[in-house]
Amino acid sequence: MLIKNGTVFVRDKKFCRANLVCDEIIREIRMGDAAPENAENKNPSKNFLLVASQEPDDRNEISDDQGQKALHQEVIDASGKYVIPGLIDIHSHGAVNADASDGDAEGIPRMAAFYASRGVTSWCPTTMTLPEQELLGAMRAIRSYAEQENTLDGLYASCLGVHLEGPFLSAEKKGAQAGEHLRKPDMEMLRRLHDASGGRVRMVTVAPEEDADFSFIREASRLCTVSLGHSAADYETAAGAFAAGASHVTHLFNGMNGLHHRNPGIIGAACEAGATVELICDGLHIHPAVIRMAERLFPGNITLISDSMRCAGMPDGEYTLGGQAVFVNDRKATLADGTLAGSSITLADAVRNVIRFGLPAEQAVRYATSVPAAVIGADACLGTIAEGYQADLLILDEAFEPEVVIKKGQVYRRSR
Repeated sequence: MLIKNGTVFVRDKKFCRANLVCDEIIREIRMGDAAPENAENKNPSKNFLLVASQEPDDRNEISDDQGQKALHQEVIDASGKYVIPGLIDIHSHGAVNADASDGDAEGIPRMAAFYASRGVTSWCPTTMTLPEQELLGAMRAIRSYAEQENTLDGLYASCLGVHLEGPFLSAEKKGAQAGEHLRKPDMEMLRRLHDASGGRVRMVTVAPEEDADFSFIREASRLCTVSLGHSAADYETAAGAFAAGASHVTHLFNGMNGLHHRNPGIIGAACEAGATVELICDGLHIHPAVIRMAERLFPGNITLISDSMRCAGMPDGEYTLGGQAVFVNDRKATLADGTLAGSSITLADAVRNVIRFGLPAEQAVRYATSVPAAVIGADACLGTIAEGYQADLLILDEAFEPEVVIKKGQVYRRSR
């Protein structure tokens, strides 16, 4: 397959005119002229600024049933289009009325088809704070999907592994997590969950103040990425956790103390440690000015996430998250007491939003592709357009809406 005349986001973090030769992997990159000014300029194009819709929109769908159409042409003309790596969402609980915590073997592929139709070619199913038996059931369902995803006919996002957001969290900063199921960090429990998933736990979120001597963090970091979150930890505790092996922060600014000039907390410690951090960029969880500030504090170390729930791709109404009722009204999801829960956006929405909020398009793409791939150790083959990398690609229109999704060289276009 030849993708010609595209404005391609290449490995050196810029858009360039290039042609790509692909099968299941990217075989060759033939460089051409420089990209147009509006793709290289640090101020994104007006088209990017005008589109940031978070509403479900049939125009943006790649049908996840019989409407998917694989293209068999050997040449795709991407003139006037952007070509970027497939998006990677490492923190997503659910969509289309399914949740990774359900333990439902049918729900996982339904979620995977939805994500892929919106440009997410790989993701980490993310579980909530629940009793161990329910988490074990979720691990088995995720394992079942991961073991058979390559046999499915159609477009599905690949499961890169599990993100355990809990149950090793702080009651003080539990947010939308169920307080009655919180646990002290327990390495034996983590191993049981890891085994049930078929060795697929890639990240665990921990409140470091609950791990008094950092022994859990030290040992868990040998197994997977350890992320700090849902925590009231002070600077000294957070710095100790990073020194012990933590390297990431779950949804920065949310579920933790703010950045105070006399108590910098997790945010200050993460900045000094060079940790990677997640941002929920739905326009509700974090003010755009704070997103721009985060770009200055953590340049190159930001991961965009959806933190989506089962309400993503669904109308307003009542849903559940971790066994608790969630009410969605005009995209905003809250618990009954008004606590802000997860989001209803997709990762493609987050990319368009941060561009609208003022980040360069190049950074927005990196933060949804190569950085999350590196966070969970998948960057040797995913998240970058480079020779030898898996051919997971998106062809976007001028508004950064996915028109074509390419998964391992198989090509699907948006239904009209």
